[in-house]
Amino acid sequence: MKPAAGRIMKSPGRKKIDLPVSAEVSVKDYHDFLAEILIPEEKLQARIKELGAEITRDYAGKKILLICILRGGVMFLTDLIRCIDLPLAIEFMAVSSYGVGGRESSGQVRITLDLNCSIKDKHVILVEDIIDSGHTLNSVIELLETRDPASLCVCTLLDKTERREVEVPVKYTGFSIPNKFVFGYGLDIDDYYRNLPFVGVVDLEHYKPE
Repeated sequence: MKPAAGRIMKSPGRKKIDLPVSAEVSVKDYHDFLAEILIPEEKLQARIKELGAEITRDYAGKKILLICILRGGVMFLTDLIRCIDLPLAIEFMAVSSYGVGGRESSGQVRITLDLNCSIKDKHVILVEDIIDSGHTLNSVIELLETRDPASLCVCTLLDKTERREVEVPVKYTGFSIPNKFVFGYGLDIDDYYRNLPFVGVVDLEHYKPE
């Protein structure tokens, strides 16, 4: 039987289930394992403004496409584009290269979300939150170069040069940092703490994964 015109058939309601307290996710207070604030909010935002000015100057008279590598680069991207005074478009890619626990790269790179547009003859800037070994980014660059962009470069907020195993052409760098486990401002620990406005260092003696 068809519903009468103008009426919306509702599915039967479902009984609400109250989960026991023990089933709730427990998220630690970051103050318990914050070793230090490596880059405070004010310093982050000042450097991002400088990067935006550099990109505006270097690409004067051109339209650019910024490709953000999800998910860590989102906060950096949104602040960066507001500091660029040029016509620009944005796109997103998601790449997986981590094994169990998400702490060390497996060396096997997999594209989990590809672009929705062609980059042929476009000026492309890859936006990353952090570069360490370089394996993941190198694979992404090799893939995008086959798609014939007019130009392709990398803008990263953080660069762990001590960890580099594969050279990548980084044109814009926010901060070179030591080989420490960092979090905040897009960088997560087990999917949490991305929303912090600063970059902090994890005290591994006091942070124990669940």
